[in-house]
Amino acid sequence: MTTNRIWLFHGINGRFASGVFTEKETAEQWIHNNRLTGTLTAYPINIGVYDWAISEGLFTAKNDSQGCPEFIGKFTTAGQEHYHYENGIADGSAE
Repeated sequence: MTTNRIWLFHGINGRFASGVFTEKETAEQWIHNNRLTGTLTAYPINIGVYDWAISEGLFTAKNDSQGCPEFIGKFTTAGQEHYHYENGIADGSAE
C-alpha cells in the first residue's frame, strides 16, 4: 500500500469528489456496489497536483498564465493514476 496518496472518485458530471479512500480496493468495492459511473484518481498527499506534476517531470509551465492561481487551482494531469468506471464496472484499462 502506498501511503503518500489517496483515491478520489468523481462521478460523471460531478463537480466535486463523492468518495475519498486510502485504498483502491475499498474504492472499487464502493463503486461496484453502487453501480457508479465516473473516474477514480490517485492524488498525492500534502502537495498540490500542480507542484507534484512539476516535481515528477510531468509538467512544465510554458507561459505565465500556466503559473497563475486560477490555472493552478484547476490543474490535473493525465500522469495521475486513474481508472474509468461505467455502472460500477471498470473499463479494463489503467491510465
